[in-house]
Amino acid sequence: MQPLVELRGIARRYGGVRALDGIDLDLRAGEIHALVGENGCGKSTLIKILTGAERPEAGGAVTIDGQDVTAAGPAERRRLGIQVIYQDLSLFPNLSVAENIAIGRHLGRIHRVDRRAMRQAAAAARDRLGIALDLDRDVGALAIAERQLVAICRALAEEARLVVMDEPTASLTRTEVDALLARMRELAVRGIAVLFVSHRLDEVLEVADRITVLRDGRRVATLPPDGLTEAELTRLMTGQAFRYDPPSAPAVEGPVVLEVEGLSRTGQYRDVSFRLHAGEVLGLTGLLGAGRTELALSLFGMNRPDAGTIRVCGHPFAPSDCRAAIAAGIAYVPEDRLSRGLALEQPVADNLLATILPRLAGRLGLVPPARRAAAARDGIERLSIKVARPEQAARTLSGGNQQRVVLAKWMATRPRVLILDSPTVGVDIGARDGIYAVVRDLARAGVAILMISDEIEEVRNHAARVLVMRAGRLAGEFASARSSVAEIRAAVDG
Repeated sequence: MQPLVELRGIARRYGGVRALDGIDLDLRAGEIHALVGENGCGKSTLIKILTGAERPEAGGAVTIDGQDVTAAGPAERRRLGIQVIYQDLSLFPNLSVAENIAIGRHLGRIHRVDRRAMRQAAAAARDRLGIALDLDRDVGALAIAERQLVAICRALAEEARLVVMDEPTASLTRTEVDALLARMRELAVRGIAVLFVSHRLDEVLEVADRITVLRDGRRVATLPPDGLTEAELTRLMTGQAFRYDPPSAPAVEGPVVLEVEGLSRTGQYRDVSFRLHAGEVLGLTGLLGAGRTELALSLFGMNRPDAGTIRVCGHPFAPSDCRAAIAAGIAYVPEDRLSRGLALEQPVADNLLATILPRLAGRLGLVPPARRAAAARDGIERLSIKVARPEQAARTLSGGNQQRVVLAKWMATRPRVLILDSPTVGVDIGARDGIYAVVRDLARAGVAILMISDEIEEVRNHAARVLVMRAGRLAGEFASARSSVAEIRAAVDG
């Protein structure tokens, strides 16, 4: 059977950097085809060429149904059925679900909008997917998982034949991931091809019919998932093998740095108590809405609790704002580094120094250029951030290096307690290993670390103890070395 889409001999160079080198790829109707590789391997460039946003170098070709469309631009590719759902979803938060789903047929045209026809088109796409979505709700009021469904419905409304899904599960809980993977299978059953791009290899192995691995701009392999393990897939992606064993509790515990007793906030979490020791990595996991992030924000002074006590190094602490938390020695790396952790358009240097500007300022409140340069250089070197120059915009870095900038920014405050909320979301396997190494180094230096993640394997493999939060309460504590992923997941799911 002829492939729906074929890419042959795709090469692309930017300046002196070869992003793609002779890539061959075919995508078949009714197939879920996964595309994996580390950041910088060429996935994004390949998607741009597939959608017509970029042209391949001479000799490369793109065909749809056997017809050469190499010269066709994005609008023509969309007309031919290629739809992309990017990680940011590209939705209009101030418009309704119906308007977002059906907007494609109205873009670029000057005419009266037929609201009835728009609603009918949106309802038809929703019903094809077999889901419940309130067409009149503003998209800005939806949860991220619901927004994903809106984006998929929009692709269906545009008569998609190939849907490219770029990191669609990065911000979803496991329950939401399962639901999204089920929707992907439904698309495939309807004869729609799906190109699934993800760093989460367990999901790739679970849902893909075929997997293409890229490394350094080259196609390493295209193979079925049968018999393939995450370790083997990782080795194909990186040329290295990564193995993590659950850490054991230390023979001698460090002093208690953070003590939480009976902490509660109405509607978010209730009666939370735990202790965190110097040099310890304590894991906290649970489903979205379990209260994990709300608890973290309370510890950082941004979500004042209604009851309970917090002690830092034995001293009572009633966080009134984040400045008070920083002064007490608490640092917080948020889950959404793009909107809360970084000023993306600002230089890496400014991001690194944002938390310590008062310390660097001279008598008149100005930061001497030499002092600024030295402090930025120290942060870059300390966390091995790959950046051409400190004045480079933070948005130009890979996900792993962006996360290192956020870590370096907070490490500059010399914290006693470091709260990491989903520290590896959207980060590839090689960059993850680097972040885990940083976490281990910080713990060895005596920093007390609270690692929050909905990936049970992550907290079990990198924290000696794991707390489970469910419906706003602590539902269990597990010693990682003596507990299985299944046991912890059972507590998470209740």
